[in-house]
Amino acid sequence: MKELVQLFFRLGIFAFGGPAAHIAMMQREVVEKRGWMTQDYFLDLIGATSLIPGPNSTEMVMHCGMHKKGWRGLLGAGFSFIFPACLLTGLLAYAYVEAIEFSPETLKSYLTGLYPAVFLLIALAIKKLGKKAIKNSLLGVVTAFVVILCFFGFSEITALFTGGVTGFCIMKWKPANKLNSIEPLSIFLVFLKVGSVLFGSGYVLIAYMQDEFVSNRSWMTLQQLMDAIAIGQLTPGPVLSTATFAGYVMGGFSGAVWASVGIFLPSFLFVYFLHPLIPRMRASKNFSVFLNSINASAIGLMVYVLFPMGKNIIASIPAAITLGVMCLIVWKKNKISSIKLVALSFGVHAFIFYLLETIK
Repeated sequence: MKELVQLFFRLGIFAFGGPAAHIAMMQREVVEKRGWMTQDYFLDLIGATSLIPGPNSTEMVMHCGMHKKGWRGLLGAGFSFIFPACLLTGLLAYAYVEAIEFSPETLKSYLTGLYPAVFLLIALAIKKLGKKAIKNSLLGVVTAFVVILCFFGFSEITALFTGGVTGFCIMKWKPANKLNSIEPLSIFLVFLKVGSVLFGSGYVLIAYMQDEFVSNRSWMTLQQLMDAIAIGQLTPGPVLSTATFAGYVMGGFSGAVWASVGIFLPSFLFVYFLHPLIPRMRASKNFSVFLNSINASAIGLMVYVLFPMGKNIIASIPAAITLGVMCLIVWKKNKISSIKLVALSFGVHAFIFYLLETIK
């Protein structure tokens, strides 16, 4: 239990880069390094988690905790992963409200050095999980189809379910596969509702929050919402820590606490009831076919994430050089932990940036 809490607390501190990066780091730490579960089972957790509302990478943390230590592991892993992000986001919200001089863009410039490691971790996870998820050429087509849908502007959840249903229909058709000072309670209730219906990754949160807090209730301005989303994406851990920032802006410290509880509470409940059903889902012939398609679709979403991230890395000379250095490090030391890789990336980028500035 101690190892479980320590691992996910560290991941909560170093897990920059969004859901795909979080899942990549988990795969490296939980499957490859510690052998707590097989690649196949980890993939099934990804697929099953994609079918329920809530922040998928955070729910994956909860699944890993429950798999290892039951309901105590669910609570321990979930809380230890969420807490660092909410704490840091809350501190930044305090600075934001008190008008301390900083902006999301300034913070982003400091964190550029983390992107090469995050890019590399996602690519390595795709390589490992892709071999298990893409079991045949049809599932490969499903993965490519999801990537294309993302490029054409379809939302993640639309692409995921379209890929899953399309793959299911194709494979079942085949003969071989016949099978602000706002009341804290009000803030809590709205975020509880959002957390209960939020399908896909945390990136979908912006649409829900704009509808709930800007358009319908006018509890936040659009600029405050955009700043909250930016902070949530730049801080480590789950993107849904955005709720902590928004809660503080709307209702101070108690608003931040209740917003955080509201947005994450449904995930604990969903995972608690879903986890025991996953082996039965895999045992069902029909659901197994659908789960294979969802798994392949999830890999497609991870592939798509690499494109905008790679574009940002190439646009920065220090980041591009850092990516090359990190590739060399991973090639020489394949078993290096994801946490060390992120820390090294930050240090190498800072050194290269300083060196290039000095030369100028």
